[in-house]
Amino acid sequence: RMKIRDKILIQKYYLNVFNGIFLALGLMLLTFGLWLFFDRNNLFSVLFSSGENQLVAYISCMLLGIGSVITFTSAVGFLGSVKEIKCLLVAYMIVQILVFVTQMAISVLIFVKKEEVHNQWNNRIDEVISEYGNESLAEQEPVWNILNAVQHNMECCGRYNVTQWERNKNKENRTQIPCSCIKSSLKKWFCDVPRDSTYSMGCEEYLNTWFENNVLILTAITISLLITQIFLITLTGQLFRNIRKNNIWPNE
Repeated sequence: RMKIRDKILIQKYYLNVFNGIFLALGLMLLTFGLWLFFDRNNLFSVLFSSGENQLVAYISCMLLGIGSVITFTSAVGFLGSVKEIKCLLVAYMIVQILVFVTQMAISVLIFVKKEEVHNQWNNRIDEVISEYGNESLAEQEPVWNILNAVQHNMECCGRYNVTQWERNKNKENRTQIPCSCIKSSLKKWFCDVPRDSTYSMGCEEYLNTWFENNVLILTAITISLLITQIFLITLTGQLFRNIRKNNIWPNE
């Protein structure tokens, strides 16, 4: 029969392995949160931070919070397992359970609100297209530059097609379209070009793919965290019990 001390050593090894994975995933969330918080000119921030809509601020704060808790918790778990401090192992297990429940609640919320967020995403794109080139909204120029970059690099025009630009009221004449809708290097908002020379495809497919990929990455990290936490909670509980047994019967 395996001695308790041997079991403790094996459990400590696997606990620290999974704790390292847990820390790496937490740092990914922390990095993603920092990116959203500080880089306000990325496509995600542009399309979800307008007026009263501060979804990106909420998401970045949530990711920063969870990432920071995971980083701190990993340090507590590592110290508790290496030094075999029972109170730290208990605290580690309790925080793991709380984080697990929180992540489950967030995952359910994301699933329930996904369609609403997608509609909000499309509405914001339409809003940017309507405001594009308005001289009284000079503070929106970084947003328009991102839209231009998307249209130019992906060779697309408008959300669904070029006709969407007919709604824009900031053109000198009705036939103008953004210069980014054609193969042009002109540094101005609108160009006079024939309709048949513009990119025929809308940008919606590309934007939706970009959005889905980012959601998929976050979902994969969250699922990986949940699976890792199940192992961590189980291993921590077993390690705690064996350390207590070893203290009572050290020679067994």
